[in-house]
Parts: sequence; C-alpha cells; structure tokens
Amino acid sequence: MTDGLPKLQVVPEGDARRVELSGALVTEHLAALEIPFAQVDPNGSPVRIDLSALSVIDTGGAWMVAQLRARLLEAGSAVDIAGGAADHIALIDTVAAATPQEEPEDVEAAHRWTWVEALGESVVSGYQSVLSFISFLGQTIAGIVGELARPHKLRWASLVTHMQDVGLSAVPIVALMGFLIGVVLGFQGASQLQQFGAEVFVVELISISILRELGILLTAIIVAGRSGSAFTASVGSMKVQQEVDAMQTLGLDPIRVLVVPRVLALLIMLPLLGFVANLFGLFGGALMSWFSLDVSPGMFITRLHDTTDVKHLLVGMIKAPFFALMIGVVACWQAFQVQGSSTSVGRRTTQSVVQGIFLVIAIDALFSIFFAQLGV
Repeated sequence: MTDGLPKLQVVPEGDARRVELSGALVTEHLAALEIPFAQVDPNGSPVRIDLSALSVIDTGGAWMVAQLRARLLEAGSAVDIAGGAADHIALIDTVAAATPQEEPEDVEAAHRWTWVEALGESVVSGYQSVLSFISFLGQTIAGIVGELARPHKLRWASLVTHMQDVGLSAVPIVALMGFLIGVVLGFQGASQLQQFGAEVFVVELISISILRELGILLTAIIVAGRSGSAFTASVGSMKVQQEVDAMQTLGLDPIRVLVVPRVLALLIMLPLLGFVANLFGLFGGALMSWFSLDVSPGMFITRLHDTTDVKHLLVGMIKAPFFALMIGVVACWQAFQVQGSSTSVGRRTTQSVVQGIFLVIAIDALFSIFFAQLGV
C-alpha cells in the first residue's frame, strides 16, 4: 500500500532538529530510505528521532535507526528517540547492542628504518627455517637408516608405488630431454668446431658434457619439478585434511610412513634416470654429429671409447644420491610446513620446486669445485 510506505522528514526546531519517521519501516521498503537517512547532516546540533507516526518496524528498520543514532552521536549530537511504542524502541536498542563494533586497527607510521625491521624479520625467519630443515633432514636420514636396518618393517608396497611414479613414469620425458640435449650439443659443437677444423673433437664435447654434468643435472631438475611438486602436494593435502595428525594419534611416525618411502624411491630411481638420460644424450649427439659433421656412428663409438674415461660417468653418478636426498627432503619438509587451507599447499609446492632446483644446482657447483681440487 502507498500509505504504508516509510517516510523520513527533518523538521527544524530552533537550534535542534526533529527527524520524523512514519509508515512501515520494514526491510522490504528500506531501499527507498537509504538516501534520506544518509542525507541527515550530523552537524552537532541536538536531534530528536520521532517514532510516533511509525506503524511497523522490523530488525532491518531498527538497524537503520540504530546506525543513524550512532552516526549522529559520533558527530557530537545529542540524540533522543521518543514518541514510539515501547516495543519499537526496545527493538532498536536490542539491534544496536547486537551490532558488532568495529575497532580501528592501529597502523604503525612508516619511518625510515622500516626496511631494517623487515630485513631483521626476514633474517630471523630464514634462520628458523634453516634450523627446521636441518632437523627434518636429520630425522629423515635417521628414519632411512632405521628402515634399512630392519627391512621387514619397510613399507615395500609404498616404496614400489613411489618408484614407479618417480622412475618408470618419468622415463619418457627424461629420455626425450637427454636426446634433445645431445642434439643441441652436437649442433652447437659442430658449428663452432668447424671453424677450427676440429670436428672430430665433438665426441669429447658431447660425451664429457653429458656424462659429467648435464645428464644427471637436468634429470635432477626435471625430477624436482615433477616428483618434488607431487610429493609436496600429496603430503600437504594430507596435512590440511589432518591425516598426518591422525597418524600421530595412532602412534605412527609420519616420517617413516610418508617421507622415508618417497626419499628411498628417489635414491633408487634418480641414478637410473640419470643413466637413461646419458644414453639418450649420447645417442642424440651421435645422430647430430653424423648429420652435421659426417662423423659416422662407428667413428663416434670408437672416439668415445678411446678418449672418454669412465671416471666422467662416475663423477656424474656420484652426485645422483645427493640430488635425490635433497629433492625428497625439501619436498616433504615443505609439505609438513603447510598450514590452513589449500592455498598454503599451492604456495608450498611452488617453494618446494624453486628450493629443490636451487639446491640441486648449488650442490652441483660444490661438487665441481671439489672434483676440480682433486684433479678429477
């Protein structure tokens, strides 16, 4: 009904003002009063809210009246609600009491040394993360040693499953990567060595580069991105769903149940994947040398046998267990740092891949310095 529509009228009374509300002040009709309510000027003068002509009011209308009163009081006006039925005023007071009060947050003023504080917090956080990672690494190594000392307690089904996921399923991408790296080395070596008439040395370039460095290094990077992220995502999801807490409640050690089989699978399969990458890398290099430099496969194999020592293969393979251990531990450690929701899982998965690849490259650099000092 038109007569039932709510109305708001501001009537001056000397230095004061009277806000008259009439009609049915219910939620259904409040949209029409949003602007009139907002236009009531909180200029500090006394205000009397007159409800005598108000026929109906619900919680929505009571909330608008309570908000108007709060805004006027905040501006320093003396506010009085009068003229309405007792239940109308009681409803307004009840709604006002139930409305949560927003407390402004204390915002610290920025100053010239704010960056020092942020730097200090980052250093402390990084230090604590390093300590946590070292502790987790120690627990993992202890768990691996304990499981190997008691093979009958090792979860063989979980180990074999992870070996298939980490190793067998990764053979195609690792083989393709190795083949393409061999092709690139062969092509680039051919274009450079032809300038000096030293095309035959392309065999040493390809074999030493792949066997000693690129084969196992790029394999570890692929595994860190592929299997490391999978480890963090799967274990992190279990952490979010409180399955890890349930294991601890049942007396099971999450390190032995979740971490050890995954790390052992990497320790077993990464050297094998590196060997596959080496084979396909040499094959790709031999193929490109044949096409680009007319170095026949027989000559390639002969030069490989005569000029490339087995020590280069051993140097590459020695790195594999260290790469595997670091990838697995970083991935699982990041998974155990997951907190809250699935958003944390995604963030930790990204950090797992980045940190895993970084540590693999750092360890490879340390090995290069170490072998250079030994003259190997």
